[in-house]
Amino acid sequence: MSEHEDHGHSVAAWTTVTIVIVASAIMAAAVLWANVWLFVGGAVLAVVGIVAGKVLSMAGYGAADRDRDEAPSIH
Repeated sequence: MSEHEDHGHSVAAWTTVTIVIVASAIMAAAVLWANVWLFVGGAVLAVVGIVAGKVLSMAGYGAADRDRDEAPSIH
């Protein structure tokens, strides 16, 4: 279980999840109100959230990387 100790516990992950959840709520409201532009805006916001998470991760605010050459251990 040690390989998942920091899984998702980073500024990049929390920012991405928060923005995507807000975007999903906006898209759901757009479906209820039959508003295409609001849905498109929510979809754009979801993409912005994913990009923001990647940028934050590249800037050093993501979870620490494991050694990629190491084979996964099965317990």
